[in-house]
Amino acid sequence: MSTITVPPMLPPVQQDCQALHHAFKGFGCDEKHVIQILAHRNYLQRRELVNAYRSMYGEDLLRRLEKELHGNLEQAVLLWMMEPAERDAVLIRDAMKGLGTKDKTLIEIICSRTPSQLYYIRQAYQTKYHRSLDKDIQSDTSGDYRKLLLAFASGQRPEGPHVDMHLADADARELYRAGEGRVGTDESTFIRVFSTRSAAQLHAAFAAYKHLYKRDIDKAIKRETSGDFEDALRLIVKSATRPGRYFAKVLYDSMKRMGTDDSTLIRVVVTRAEQDMQYIKADFYQKYKKPLESMISGDTSGNYKHFLLSLVGGH
Repeated sequence: MSTITVPPMLPPVQQDCQALHHAFKGFGCDEKHVIQILAHRNYLQRRELVNAYRSMYGEDLLRRLEKELHGNLEQAVLLWMMEPAERDAVLIRDAMKGLGTKDKTLIEIICSRTPSQLYYIRQAYQTKYHRSLDKDIQSDTSGDYRKLLLAFASGQRPEGPHVDMHLADADARELYRAGEGRVGTDESTFIRVFSTRSAAQLHAAFAAYKHLYKRDIDKAIKRETSGDFEDALRLIVKSATRPGRYFAKVLYDSMKRMGTDDSTLIRVVVTRAEQDMQYIKADFYQKYKKPLESMISGDTSGNYKHFLLSLVGGH
C-alpha cells in the first residue's frame, strides 16, 4: 500500500539522469526538480537511476546529492535513495554508535521487520560496516531486552498467513502462566513465544488470550514488564495486530510538540512510504481526526515539506 505516485509514462532513465545533472549545475541546486524526479520513482527505478548516472557521468549519485542538498532535505533524500536493507542497517548503526543507544529506533527497526527483511538487513550491516549485527546488539544492550532483540534479529520466525488455532490457544495459556497467572514474570517464555511465531500466529494467540482472560495482552505486558523490554514486546504486539496505528502514533508524537522531531518523522515516512503508508494514513485520520498531510504541512517548510508530502501522497 504505497503512497508514492509514479508517472504512467516514465521517461527513459537516461533522460532522468540528464535532468538531474542539469539540476545540479549552476549556482545552487534546483531542489524542486530533483524532488520531482526522485520522489516519484519506485525502489527499482531509483536503483536503475543510480546505476545509469554512474555509467553516464562517472559519479555516485548519492555523493552528488550529499554535496547539493542540505539539512533535513538531504537526510530524507539520502535515506530514500538507499536500498531498503541498507537503509535499515544505517538506521540501526546510527542508533547504536556513540555514547548511549537510541533504543526506540533500535526497537522499531528490529521488532517491526519481517524475518526475510531482517535476513537482508543483517547482510547489509555486515557488508557496509564489516561488523556483526549480533555482536553490536550484544555490546549495546543488556538483560532480557538484549535476549529478545537477538532472538528477533535472528530472523528465524516463520512467515505467511497460516495459523494453528490449537497452538494459538496453547501459547495464550502459556503466556498467562508466565505473567499474570503467577507471582513474578517468566520473561524467557515471552521471549520464546514472541520470537518463534509468525505475525499471523501471534495475532491469533493474542486474540485467544483476550477470549480466555478478558484482557488485552498489551495490558498484561504493561503490568508484568518494564523499560526497553516492555517497549519491545509491545511493539511486537502492535506489529502483529495493527502496525498502522503504531506508526501513526510515532508520526503524531514527532510533530505534536513545539519543534519537530525531524529524524523520527523522516525515518517513518521514508521507510513506510512504499510499505503500508496508506494504512498508516487511515489510522492517523481515525485516531487524530486530521490528515497526516495537513500535520506535516503545518510542521515543516520549503522543499523538505514538499518532499515528505510527495512521499505520503500529499499535494
